[in-house]
Amino acid sequence: MKEKISLAAARRIALAAQGFLDPRPNGTPDRRHLARVLSRTGLLQIDSVSAVVRAHYMPLYSRLGPYPLALLDNAAVTRKRTVFEYWAHEASFLPVETYPLMRWRMQRAEQGDEMYLGLAKWGREHAAYIEDIYRAVVERGPIAASALEGQKGSGGWWGWSHAKHAFEWLFWAGRITTAHRRGFERFYDLPERVLPQAILDLPVPPAEDAHRELLRISARAHGVATSGDLRDYFRLSPADMKGRLEELVELGELLPVRVEGWDKPAYLHKDARLPRKIEARALLAPFDPVVFERSRSERLFDFHYRIEIYTPAEKRQYGYYVLPFLLGDRIVARVDLKADRPAGVLRVHAAYPEPGAPPETAAQLFEELKQMQGWLGLERMDVTPAGDLGPALADIAMS
Repeated sequence: MKEKISLAAARRIALAAQGFLDPRPNGTPDRRHLARVLSRTGLLQIDSVSAVVRAHYMPLYSRLGPYPLALLDNAAVTRKRTVFEYWAHEASFLPVETYPLMRWRMQRAEQGDEMYLGLAKWGREHAAYIEDIYRAVVERGPIAASALEGQKGSGGWWGWSHAKHAFEWLFWAGRITTAHRRGFERFYDLPERVLPQAILDLPVPPAEDAHRELLRISARAHGVATSGDLRDYFRLSPADMKGRLEELVELGELLPVRVEGWDKPAYLHKDARLPRKIEARALLAPFDPVVFERSRSERLFDFHYRIEIYTPAEKRQYGYYVLPFLLGDRIVARVDLKADRPAGVLRVHAAYPEPGAPPETAAQLFEELKQMQGWLGLERMDVTPAGDLGPALADIAMS
């Protein structure tokens, strides 16, 4: 690799690192393919919005194509599980091998650090109540927070907000973990009753060693990245980062480089691949690692992206739930989608091309939407000719 990298090369490096160079399975994807994707991404961010499909299911689809949703669901249950839930970038599925690397965060959370300030303050004020909830998990787990709503415990009546706060505090502290979900609701249990024994038996590294290893995972997942990119992936603090990047550079695992158009130094992973071409075609979730760090997606793709779920409808620029469309090594369009499950319809509310989108964008996007319709088990697709790309999509749908 050269000391200076073109922006186009940086995009290809980043997409290869995220698994978009890997061939899609010929048959039905299985646990091996899930493991391969997680070896690239390092995590799957969890989100509850189900306008299309919940966001943690989408990165697998974007990389593997249609796959059974049970593939991820099954990986997150039983003592043979291969993923667990914890706070990484945000709430995330992580490979179980990562569990010891997150223990430092759990230990800090138990001391009132590494969690939301409001929750930490609440925990200090309700320590006895938290222990009461913990005993309920010991005695009754797996259990959902809603199971305790309105019930009387030794510490008084368990209201939803208090019980939920206690469960979340215990989850941050690593004293409980997710046993399984029903719908989107977590059922909590003790780690020793949930995680594989081989994982529980792994040594817990000192915090600085864990930070260094998390940076290694982040660097592999990025391919090429700034210090801020690398830190953000697992939400490490500047203090946790201090000296770690320099160590990885000295070890030869990271190579300092300059990327065309970037105003900050970058680091290239020693094993990063630089393909001549990326032939991706994928819709991306708003929380896909390719785009969840918005400043990085602007630097790599010149793609300004904000999710507008919480924006009043009349003030939205693109729509309620908008997915970027990746074609080749560029994000060429965005589309506002809704899976109307009661009606069996994939509703395409609007579609917009990015500047310089190639002529085949509408046709390629339509094919991807048809594939998504089939994956979601919807009977038909309804295209509204809204947005600059909408009329072309509607014409294709009518032909």
